[in-house]
Amino acid sequence: MENLISAFALTLIAGISTGIGAIFAFFSKGTSTRFLSVCTGLSAGVMLYVSFMELLPGGIQEIISGNIAEKPATLLALLAFFGGIALIFLIDRLVPETENPHETHTLAEYTELRDASASTPPEAQHHLDAVQRHQRHKLLRMGIFTALAIIIHNFPEGLATFLTALEHPQLGVAIATAVALHNIPEGISVSVPIYYATGSRIKAFVWSCLSGLAEPIGAFLLWLVLACIYRSPTFTPPALLLGLTSAMVAGIMVFISLDELLPASRTYGRGHDSLYGLVAGMAIMAISLVLLNG
Repeated sequence: MENLISAFALTLIAGISTGIGAIFAFFSKGTSTRFLSVCTGLSAGVMLYVSFMELLPGGIQEIISGNIAEKPATLLALLAFFGGIALIFLIDRLVPETENPHETHTLAEYTELRDASASTPPEAQHHLDAVQRHQRHKLLRMGIFTALAIIIHNFPEGLATFLTALEHPQLGVAIATAVALHNIPEGISVSVPIYYATGSRIKAFVWSCLSGLAEPIGAFLLWLVLACIYRSPTFTPPALLLGLTSAMVAGIMVFISLDELLPASRTYGRGHDSLYGLVAGMAIMAISLVLLNG
């Protein structure tokens, strides 16, 4: 039961970190985009290291522990790995580019929001006065559809975080941290257009948080299904399911890192900011896993 509660808590924290993105966009100063660059690079480093050093090899071992020979177990894990890549790629293709949280946004979209000295209504009202009603509607639609797109993207991430934390709490912490970091720019992509369309930081913040709730909701639905199957609120998922899930999560994280996080990190930062974050993420993950497993 303790593992179950902590798995739900980790998934919830990872999900609602989209709200941090909204706060970051509203109140941070202009130089803070370098911090965003390092954060996204750090998240990519964590995800890539965990995927190739823990999740994929661990998934193979889990499948083998389910009385499957090494060669077919490896083949199944690789199929799940590339299946995860195919799944998130398909989701990306189905979401319009302008509302896709995995498409990099320019710094110009966030310039006005980074003025910490500005009070809530003035600069937003000035912006709204300069555009026509249909443009405001377009901004609002873009923000809401971006939130819906993130809900679709976050659903499998919630399943991944929950299942991993349920069976391997230490690894679950690492994955939840990486997902939380990568949710920060997604929160920005939701809050910016809604804030410009409505002039309300509260509405933008609420929508940003709601977009991240798909992760704990996905975790709850998965738990509900498995609890019904096993007729118990606490259960141990079969080795084959855990192994395939680990490999699939690895594929999803590799795709997100290469398609979203690293390009975004390069856009937000200067020089080698993204590389610093990437290497730091890998190093932190390597050291923490050694300490946790020791």
